[in-house]
Amino acid sequence: MTAPVRYTIQAVHPAAHLFEVGLQLDDPDPAGQVFTLPAWIPGSYMIREFARNIVSLSARAGRQELEVTRPDKHTWQLPAGIQGPVSLSYTVYAWDLSVRTAHLDQTHGFFNGTSVFLCARGHEGRAHLVDIRPPVGMEDAGWRVATSLPEAEGEKGAAERYGFGLYRAPDYDALIDHPVEMGRFSLAEFDACGVPHAVAITGRHDCDLGRLVEDLKPICEAQIRLFGEPAPMDRYVFLVMAVGDGYGGLEHRASTALLCSRADLPHVGLDAPSEGYRQFLGLCSHEYFHTWNVKRIKPAAFVPYDLSRENYTHLLWAFEGFTSYYDDLMLVRSGRISVADYLGLLGKTLTQVHKGSGRRKQSVAESSFDAWTKYYRQDENSPNAIVSYYTKGSLVALLLDLRLRVESGGGRSLDDLMRVLWQRHGQTGVGVAEDGLFALAAEIGGAETGRWLQALVEGTDELPLEAWLKRVDVSLIWEAATTAPGLGVRTAADGDAVRLANVFDGGAAQAAGLSAGDVLVALDGLKVNAGNLDKLLARRLPGEEVEIHAFRRDELMHFAVSLQEAPRDTAKLSLVEEGGSPAHGALREAWLGG
Repeated sequence: MTAPVRYTIQAVHPAAHLFEVGLQLDDPDPAGQVFTLPAWIPGSYMIREFARNIVSLSARAGRQELEVTRPDKHTWQLPAGIQGPVSLSYTVYAWDLSVRTAHLDQTHGFFNGTSVFLCARGHEGRAHLVDIRPPVGMEDAGWRVATSLPEAEGEKGAAERYGFGLYRAPDYDALIDHPVEMGRFSLAEFDACGVPHAVAITGRHDCDLGRLVEDLKPICEAQIRLFGEPAPMDRYVFLVMAVGDGYGGLEHRASTALLCSRADLPHVGLDAPSEGYRQFLGLCSHEYFHTWNVKRIKPAAFVPYDLSRENYTHLLWAFEGFTSYYDDLMLVRSGRISVADYLGLLGKTLTQVHKGSGRRKQSVAESSFDAWTKYYRQDENSPNAIVSYYTKGSLVALLLDLRLRVESGGGRSLDDLMRVLWQRHGQTGVGVAEDGLFALAAEIGGAETGRWLQALVEGTDELPLEAWLKRVDVSLIWEAATTAPGLGVRTAADGDAVRLANVFDGGAAQAAGLSAGDVLVALDGLKVNAGNLDKLLARRLPGEEVEIHAFRRDELMHFAVSLQEAPRDTAKLSLVEEGGSPAHGALREAWLGG
């Protein structure tokens, strides 16, 4: 029987943010065993070079210390000719409070396997055992372990649920797809369609766990039933880090890591969901939907992942965009928010896409391909140059869903397409071809629908949202966000100063020569600060010329700015109550009610 690859991991110096990791391999490659650390983590499409956080590393064969060479920045290699077991010991610096890497201090520890577990090349397919040990010097601190990684039942030292000890993964890919949270966390459990679920919340908070479970359970059940029971996991864990100000999530095969503002969690006595709580539920819904869409239904380019380099696909508009469409839709279908709330959230997405002129220059297919260099590495010109495959991709999903429903008289929908994807790709492991979504849309909705979808995805024309929403008796109008004239900029406060974060194409500021990074000093001789710019502009009329003084680096510059009318780029959605069609209303009811 092939011996497993064995790891130990321990917080050896929480105040210094250091994990100590041990790796034991019984049968190293006699030609010179190679160990690598991933360069990126699935779901976050950017080369992050996790190897830079390895502080020190040593290797031994029995009592003999081994020389370790570095062929490249992600790789460590042992000498040739070693016959017996080898062990590695290395220290990992963990001080990135995000869902992507690792974080450790005296309050908690969190890690993704991609940040801490070296891969023994050539041995990826065998079982991997991990001994998660209590933090040094804090053994009696009351810490527990939350993870979807299965306990190593039957092994000596096997962990009990939420305890330190031995855990098992069937292979390396599984090992790095179960993040781990350790510390003093709040815990709640529930079943969804018979599957155990848990929510572990780290950080100071006053969350009403009962209310959170009451809302999460129907959201999870709605998604399981959309794809069909049974669910593809035996157990699921929401790992939540509550902080003062934060937002983010990363999907895994049986869990998700979430970062949220503690004020967004529900508190005792909360009646209707607050805006922040709706956002948090949408985040949970988004990452949970990924259990099917991207973790199991994958682009062919991701089967298998190559974690040493970028993996390019034009399909993120479907895997992230479709997920972004369903996240809020599942909230209204499960009764967690009202239809009016849902239309408000949808209006925000429309507005976000419409405000950026990048939508006219980059298609969502191009945005998907360029994720590695553009979407995940945005700069001050990004709104003018790129479009989000998340937000515009979700609008493409909306349009496809509405078209399928309308043209079939309610007989078909995007739900059917997702179920076919699950049956043909998620359950088989066969990746989706780059043109696979167009072919499937044609199969379900007809050849013209397939060509239409391809044009939406590969083109930069405005999306025909108003026409298709009208077919389900939803009205869309575009309004100006304010009656005051604008500069065509997005600002950021630097203390009391006002810095131009983005200068939009075609706006008054760009026409006058202002640039991103400029710090506004005065408007018509009056000092500008973070609290008065909008008030000063509100006293002007479109077409008026104002004098603006601004610092560019350390140079004071003068600009004559001709103010423009605020653009009509804010979407307002509402139900058509009078004069609506019963057939349209029935389609809308099926769409929003599932």
